Amino acid sequence: MAGRGPQDRTGRRNAGELEGAVLTALWSTQRPLTPADIQTALGGDLAYNTVHTILKRLHDKGLVLREVDGRRGAYRPAKSAAELTAEAMHAALDRGPDAIAALRQFVTGLSPEEGRALRDLLTGGAA
Repeated sequence: MAGRGPQDRTGRRNAGELEGAVLTALWSTQRPLTPADIQTALGGDLAYNTVHTILKRLHDKGLVLREVDGRRGAYRPAKSAAELTAEAMHAALDRGPDAIAALRQFVTGLSPEEGRALRDLLTGGAA
């Protein structure tokens, strides 16, 4: 179905989209969040058990850390959004047959601001 994005035919969001939403909620704060906190941050439209399941999957993947305070568990991201994005970029380059060609293609798609930031980084300047 065109235009439905990352949803299945029933209109439900896929696991990757839900994991991304939970990570975004965790990155938006400096403190660990409970499943109930995350449920609220996501607008309350997901069941508590769904949020808990997503957190367990993210924990199993090493993307979130669980802190236990009595019976209550709270979660925080294991890596920043930038770190996770950089790892995905490195993994993509490692999978392809020609990393240099992939980098060339990537750079041609950068916005002017991103291009300036990249040039600054490569010449030792601050981004």
